[in-house]
Amino acid sequence: MGIRTPPNGFAGLRVLSLESRRAAEMSKLIATYGGDAVVAPSMREVPLESNTEAQTFTRALVAGCFDLVIFLTGIGTRALTRVAETVCTREGFIAALQRVPVVARGPKPVAALKELGVPVTLAVPEPNTWRELLAALDAQLDTLPLNGRRVAVQEYGASNGELLAGLSERGARVTRVPVYEWALPEDTAPLRAAIHAIARGEIDVALFTTSVQVVHLLKIAAEMNLEEAVLKAFARILVGSIGPVTSEELRVHGIPADFEPTHPKMGFLVNEIAQRSAESLRQKRASASTKVVS
Repeated sequence: MGIRTPPNGFAGLRVLSLESRRAAEMSKLIATYGGDAVVAPSMREVPLESNTEAQTFTRALVAGCFDLVIFLTGIGTRALTRVAETVCTREGFIAALQRVPVVARGPKPVAALKELGVPVTLAVPEPNTWRELLAALDAQLDTLPLNGRRVAVQEYGASNGELLAGLSERGARVTRVPVYEWALPEDTAPLRAAIHAIARGEIDVALFTTSVQVVHLLKIAAEMNLEEAVLKAFARILVGSIGPVTSEELRVHGIPADFEPTHPKMGFLVNEIAQRSAESLRQKRASASTKVVS
């Protein structure tokens, strides 16, 4: 399985993407930079069958029962607004948010809140992980105290245990507000085919744009009794991660990320890793071969 050495771009390297909603866009980007795209959707966004937590939160917010609200994602902010409209008017929900301090974890929830006309009290800087969020709050304890305060956290699929624990350790009374969850795609055949390709050593580069992709890839690999083979194969695959949150999930499963883009955007990820893919892959495989020999 030789490595082509292009002057720039992927130059025919087999590049795996686990994108779902933006699968076509990712495939086109990979092809634009000379890659042989292998696209295997790994997830679908599913509204909670029962939005009781979000509805309960809305009623409590309108009644003035929260001192601080933290928004973690843009899409979750918009979804929560739609759920809130089943309980009260849109205007009533917005007015309730305008009465409390609001924290946004990065540009996407900031944009969603701006659409609503809700001012953001604190915007968390890049790379927008739970660590930056807690650090940003620590820096504002004089104006945004947490001890004894009622804090609501809009969640985005999987619950962030570290963030919730950090808030609780600072004395906050935390309420989780789950709005949506991620499920496996209805058709897992492409994902299963990609797992076979990984295990057979047929993938050169793998791109991860969310931590859920990591979880779902390995979940299906385990069901196929190929998890060990997949993890072993990643020693010879160049791994691109959209940012620290995804990289952390990869590390948890024993897959170090080889590359993060200068900005956590899909276009930056594909462009920047393409330009250095051949040399980086050569070095990684040389290192893997040395370890095997030793």
